[in-house]
Amino acid sequence: MFESIKLKKVSAIYAAICQHIERLEATLLLITKYDDSDAAAEYRLQVAQGKSAQGDIQAAWEWIKPVTDKNPHSQWARIAGFWEGKWASKLGRTADATTAFEQVIADHPQSYYAWRSAVMLGWDVGDFKTIAKLNPTLEIPQERPMLPAGSPTLKELYQLAQTEYAWVLWQGEFTNKLEPTVAEQFTNGLLLIDQDNYLDGISEIASLEDREKPEEKAEYEKLSRQLVYWQALYPFPYQEEITSFAQQRNINPLLVISIMRQESRFEEDIKSTAGAVGLMQMLPSTADWAAKNLQVEKYSLTNPQDSIKLGTWFLKEIHRPYQNNSLLAVASYNAGQGNLGRWLDNQDEIDFDEFVESIPFYETKNYVKQVFGNYWNYLQLYEPQVNQQVVKGSPGQSTASRK
Repeated sequence: MFESIKLKKVSAIYAAICQHIERLEATLLLITKYDDSDAAAEYRLQVAQGKSAQGDIQAAWEWIKPVTDKNPHSQWARIAGFWEGKWASKLGRTADATTAFEQVIADHPQSYYAWRSAVMLGWDVGDFKTIAKLNPTLEIPQERPMLPAGSPTLKELYQLAQTEYAWVLWQGEFTNKLEPTVAEQFTNGLLLIDQDNYLDGISEIASLEDREKPEEKAEYEKLSRQLVYWQALYPFPYQEEITSFAQQRNINPLLVISIMRQESRFEEDIKSTAGAVGLMQMLPSTADWAAKNLQVEKYSLTNPQDSIKLGTWFLKEIHRPYQNNSLLAVASYNAGQGNLGRWLDNQDEIDFDEFVESIPFYETKNYVKQVFGNYWNYLQLYEPQVNQQVVKGSPGQSTASRK
């Protein structure tokens, strides 16, 4: 009987060893023969982050570096490139860090990690602790782009801002709705935005990236090198209200519009399942609190001016407990102060880049990256000095020609 039990234990140990060896062999195969795959890139990132958490920055850097060397177009390349640079910086490898950060900006210029790389390079683009009080000089073009599809009459009506007439005419001309050309889909997106339907318009334009036919991909690539494409993805509605109330609150207007784009896609009467309403997606109880402090007796959260007035006050207010740290304020805006407080417990010194990656709520982690990614794109598009700095940092390219 005892021999049988002993044999079973030995068999179990042997099976476990075999499974471990198989996993090691599979891992070795993944990072050698298939090191240019997304799976290998993801695995390397996970191992590197684990090494960093253990304090072994040298090992973390060595594990992450092959991602950008062998798979620069991986979906993981932007985060890998940033952390390659940050860990190199911690190791005193200044030249390697600079190269990594510049490569992220060149290869993934619209990403959150491009902004973080620009911060690490010392560019004057705001950081988590300084964004809120920045007052960038904005140049927002007033001229309309040329529609790439449609009749001459449609294009003229659009240029004359005859919104309703242009939309009605387009409904008769746009007969290829199931399989539109790239030009037709972009035109439809622009006209939807012109109807103040930003939600569908931005979605229509963003989905052009998913074209699979070679000729359509080529047409999309050509379009994405034009400034009008990015300005359509990152429009600036309610400019007067945003800049006016942001100035009153002494808060960065680009932070306001970045949150607004993420919260509501500029839909005035949108309502979330949690009950948040309007452009700034405020809960009625929060709006009542803001209105009381502002001595506003009557308001409507579906009214753009009211939403922006109350929302900018609230945004400024939630910066106060965090010494104007916009990362913590934005995370709190999404997850609430209670959750954020628990995440910050027992953390004396915080590396805020590491903190972002450690946020346990995927929704909030993604929200934070999206908001600051929005901020970076608005800054590039509408702040001329930053645009020129990005161009200078990536020879031969411009804001309109990179993604």
